[in-house]
Amino acid sequence: MAEYQNLFTTVQATGPLHHGIELDAGNSPRTGEPLVSYWAGKIGNAQIGPIYLGTLGLASLVCGMIAFNIIGLNMLASVNWNPVQFVRQLFWLALEPPPPSYGLHLPPLNQGGWWLMAGGFLTVSLFLWWIRTYRRSRALGLGTHVPWAFLSAIWLFLVLGFFRPVLMGSWGEAVPFGIFPHLDWTAAFSLRYGNLFYNPFHALSIAFLYGSTLLFAMHGATILAVTRFGGEREVEQIVDRGTASERAALFWRWTMGFNATMESIHRWAWWFAVLCPLVGGIGILLTGTVVDNWYLWSMKHGVVPPYPAVFPAVIDPSLLQGVTP
Repeated sequence: MAEYQNLFTTVQATGPLHHGIELDAGNSPRTGEPLVSYWAGKIGNAQIGPIYLGTLGLASLVCGMIAFNIIGLNMLASVNWNPVQFVRQLFWLALEPPPPSYGLHLPPLNQGGWWLMAGGFLTVSLFLWWIRTYRRSRALGLGTHVPWAFLSAIWLFLVLGFFRPVLMGSWGEAVPFGIFPHLDWTAAFSLRYGNLFYNPFHALSIAFLYGSTLLFAMHGATILAVTRFGGEREVEQIVDRGTASERAALFWRWTMGFNATMESIHRWAWWFAVLCPLVGGIGILLTGTVVDNWYLWSMKHGVVPPYPAVFPAVIDPSLLQGVTP
């Protein structure tokens, strides 16, 4: 008896092209005729399209492209419009926020105004896309788990670029647009406020980050291991328990003493992933607004011991005997 074909076989299971369920009145039509792609079938579903864009999706893409172009053109201008240098230095180029001297006022375009404009368009783009995901979920009769998970990431984005700068009274506290400049900002931010590693919300964020990757890897590995028994047809296996579901459950009970169900593993992974940016944003929001030095805060609350007195105390030379002031 031939085993069920999966991602690692040379046979692809393809069916008739499907345009999707009928949508209620008031929805925009879907765009494009669906087609079957052999290479798309190697990594996912072989059918590409149709795509539902709609008014919200189109507006989101327009706003996102405006922000992308503002950032890109400012980076290109910073290398004197030289495309070769733009490519060479791309990882180091940045669109910086306004200097601290401007506070929360509107600066000139070349003093951070472009940064504010790009951030505004990008924020509008993200919220339009969020509304789109929420409305598409409702239109298809789905739960709204995806838009709420997306909103958790938007929360962290807004904390870094809007909420915390407003509370600190300066746009200069925000993160620059750029790859290495963004990383430099993170390192400087941690040093300025007494090492972010001592921030308990940062610790929780990292725990959820590592935990979610571990959970996804464990779940993905388990389902791949039982695809030969039809394990990727999870919904069917939940209702009609079969060989794959039974063996996957037995494996975890035998090796770990406990197993999640086909449904609960997704709830575990969803919560771990959502809580990563959620608690991370709380930690960033408290930094500088409530806590000025996380190491001193941790030492005060008994989380970490003080640094050991390795070196002798420094004595002011002017206080030594025989020194004339």
